Amino acid sequence: MYEDAEADPPALVCQVGSTTLKYHLRAIGDLHARLLEQGDRVPLGAADEKKAAPEGSVEAWARDASDPVGGWYGLRNGYRGRFGMYLPPLLEVLGLAELTHEQRNNRVCAVGRP
Repeated sequence: MYEDAEADPPALVCQVGSTTLKYHLRAIGDLHARLLEQGDRVPLGAADEKKAAPEGSVEAWARDASDPVGGWYGLRNGYRGRFGMYLPPLLEVLGLAELTHEQRNNRVCAVGRP
């Protein structure tokens, strides 16, 4: 993953093999703030764009019209999903979140301050 601050809007680029996913760069801070508000572990709920995201999950929040960007954080049509798979581990590496590391049904909670 890397930042593309020159993109419009600024993007977080996630390269997975030959597939490139792009998300609003502000997703890092927005997700951290959301997790701080939640105060408890939240399911990741990773799902492809065309599949429904589990209610109450990180993925569902990243698609909801009430989120800070007014809908999808994913920028590339057809590849807007999987937010719940790729963003929480990045937050963990940045020291902003803790994840469970089970084979399935992982959850995330915020650490630190906004």
